[in-house]
Amino acid sequence: MRAFNFSAGPATLPLEVITQVQEELPNWRGTGMSVMELSHRSPEFAGILSEAELDLRELLSLPDHYRVLFCQEGASAHWDMIPLNLLQGNTNADYIESGYWSYRAIEEGRRYCNVNIAASNRIDQFTAIPDQSEWRLNPKAAYVHYCSNETIHGLEFFWTPDVGKVPLVVDMSSHFLSRPMDITPFGMIYAGAQKNIGPAGLSIVIIRDDLLKPAAARTPFLMNYHDQVHAHSMLNTPPTFTIWVAGLVFQWIKRHGGLSAMAKANTQKSGLLYDFLDKSGFYRNPVKHSDRSHMNVPFFLREPSLEDAFLKESSAQGLKQLRGHAVVGGMRASIYNAMPLAGVEALVTFMADFERRYG
Repeated sequence: MRAFNFSAGPATLPLEVITQVQEELPNWRGTGMSVMELSHRSPEFAGILSEAELDLRELLSLPDHYRVLFCQEGASAHWDMIPLNLLQGNTNADYIESGYWSYRAIEEGRRYCNVNIAASNRIDQFTAIPDQSEWRLNPKAAYVHYCSNETIHGLEFFWTPDVGKVPLVVDMSSHFLSRPMDITPFGMIYAGAQKNIGPAGLSIVIIRDDLLKPAAARTPFLMNYHDQVHAHSMLNTPPTFTIWVAGLVFQWIKRHGGLSAMAKANTQKSGLLYDFLDKSGFYRNPVKHSDRSHMNVPFFLREPSLEDAFLKESSAQGLKQLRGHAVVGGMRASIYNAMPLAGVEALVTFMADFERRYG
């Protein structure tokens, strides 16, 4: 029986990539060494890093005035790195609160500056993205920060905020590379790897040249974007294995039609699951239809007492990691790029049968 991993992260990887890693890991390209043994200063790893960046630039149609960093930390580290690098003497920054992860970024931001929560959907229990007409932005803010896909609450921005001349900074961790996107409105994008990119332990930063100024004096050297760019992501030993796997994932996306093909598949998968939920009286998804994430689909059973039975039986059917985050409870199906349509079809089939038996 085939298993399908619906974890929010570390998440499912393409089977092709896992097979390639298995085949190449002991002896990478005839070197007699594993990728895990290659020196980060070697020409072999320099080629891996360069190829990964070039493939990523191609996928995103990334303009020349943006730099790419492969950072040895998760996305949450950037909640501190962003104010340390981007405030540049300013004491004010705007943040949009749209769910748990944007809230966490706000709490870290308050360590360094006056945080203006320019918009929040907390009153709606994080079930709808605040309309931009409601945003109260400070035109003198150092930057505007938001999270474009909230994995826990299942909201996704399908539009790019207009914040004028203030740099727009976005945590794109959980839908990065899931669809085409115009990069040019953004000053900085950051994303943790363990959703659509590769194994945990890596984050990717895309930052515009004009924002690469010397960081605050108290900034730890490894958290300095300016210095990391000039060191080509190698101020210290980078996560070489994870970068290699991320590069293989970029190549997999290219082989399978690029970001347009990913978007088409992701729309089909999420549409199938949402259509089922909307027709069911046994399950529910509380998110406003226009804001429903294509990556993370939270849902709740009519009878919470049935949750343990649902999880036990679904796992026995090869449907893994469906428990929702502890913050909200319920269930959650994360259906990133590597989740095949067959996985969502199997989930819907199980859910329909479970409803028939317990509803």
